[in-house]
Amino acid sequence: MIRSAFLSVVVFTVLCGLIYPFAVTGAAQAFFPRQADGLTTLVAAQPFDDAAHFWGRAQVVTNYGPRSPDLHEAVAARIDALRKVDPTNRAPVPIDLVTASGSGLDPDISPAAAYYQAARVARARNVPEAEVRAMIDRHVEGRVLGILGDPHVDVLELNLDLDTLTKR
Repeated sequence: MIRSAFLSVVVFTVLCGLIYPFAVTGAAQAFFPRQADGLTTLVAAQPFDDAAHFWGRAQVVTNYGPRSPDLHEAVAARIDALRKVDPTNRAPVPIDLVTASGSGLDPDISPAAAYYQAARVARARNVPEAEVRAMIDRHVEGRVLGILGDPHVDVLELNLDLDTLTKR
């Protein structure tokens, strides 16, 4: 009985600890090489706070619970900062511009959050708002396989593209 239990542990350790991870890693490398190696923009989430760039999600190390007074203060401060840099924009502020992601380092925002900032960025860069909105359109990434996740915009990639637009 002990021998069969020991043998089971060894077999399942090899199967689940070696064979399965190598098979999944190999399949990921074969079918999704860029994603399997890690996306540099996921690590390169950078804070932008000038009017000429799109702002991403708040980057914090600690996420507060929904009833935390610290969370409410942080959200209010973020709303105030957005209103201060763009006082003419009276639209509701998209939630992802004032809250942090689970990791605290998310380079993506919703398309609504990007469009919310379009007029401010266009004014700051002295370019037509329609051109900025068209750039956002080009950077909206849809759901994976059409069903997984939400449409999103990578703030870093959008800002880098925006910088090349205004340097021409």
